[in-house]
Amino acid sequence: MTELGGGRVQKFTGGGAFVTKWGSPGSEDGQFGAARGVAVDGSGYVYVVDDYNSRIQKFTSEGIFVTKWGTFGTGDGQFQNPYSIAVDAANNVYVADTYNYRVQKFTDAGVFLAKWQLEPGDIAHPAAPWDVSVAADGAVYVTDIGNHRVQKFTESGALLTIWGGPGTGDGQFDQPSGIVVDVAGNIYVTDRGNHRVQKFGHLPISARPITWGEMKAAYR
Repeated sequence: MTELGGGRVQKFTGGGAFVTKWGSPGSEDGQFGAARGVAVDGSGYVYVVDDYNSRIQKFTSEGIFVTKWGTFGTGDGQFQNPYSIAVDAANNVYVADTYNYRVQKFTDAGVFLAKWQLEPGDIAHPAAPWDVSVAADGAVYVTDIGNHRVQKFTESGALLTIWGGPGTGDGQFDQPSGIVVDVAGNIYVTDRGNHRVQKFGHLPISARPITWGEMKAAYR
């Protein structure tokens, strides 16, 4: 887990026993301006979002620095307040580049592959990606915190569907932040402003966006 204020990563067993830690505040290799999102690939490498330094750092499972990429800006491979990160089955890395209002995709070595904007919201609430998660089937789920909804894409960034909206009812959100997909394809969203977690059933990748009516029928 990342420790935002402490500028470090701590590692625990599944039962919560402490294993190791690494990092300190700063901008050198292995240091963090603000350690936010963390993800682990199939080979055990650990990727950490270093928000204030506008970069991604990669470590071994023991915390040994491997590589880094990213600088502040709007170009390919640059970031403005990256908040979260996810890794797919092929070890491709997806970063929620929050205040560039986009998702960026890289190889596990940091080579830029693709980018895409979220489906726009309204002028007062731009579509800002807060968290990103990749399902076993390759679908990419992104929380759109400003518009209180979740957006779903293919691994190449084609929009599949959107659901949610502001409110307190089932399927509505108030600042959805974290998102994760389990091995069965169920989707868990932390509904921050409503102080709850919501769980949704698996929606398969489609060749076209799923309509609101189809989505509601899938949850009956």
